[in-house]
Amino acid sequence: MPKMKTKKGMRKRMSLTKHGKVKRFRTKTGHMQVVKNAKQRRRLRKALIMEGAYAKTVAHLIGSR
Repeated sequence: MPKMKTKKGMRKRMSLTKHGKVKRFRTKTGHMQVVKNAKQRRRLRKALIMEGAYAKTVAHLIGSR
């Protein structure tokens, strides 16, 4: 059986940390920043560590072992 190919679009948007956790950036940061308050903009700058079953699926799709 051939190896599973990495999903390139997902690989560009998410990455794996040193310990294998999936890290992604938050949505809603592209435009319309003027209507968001400063606290919300600060929170949107920080990356997010994914948890749960979906994180395990994503890790598999982007090339985790």
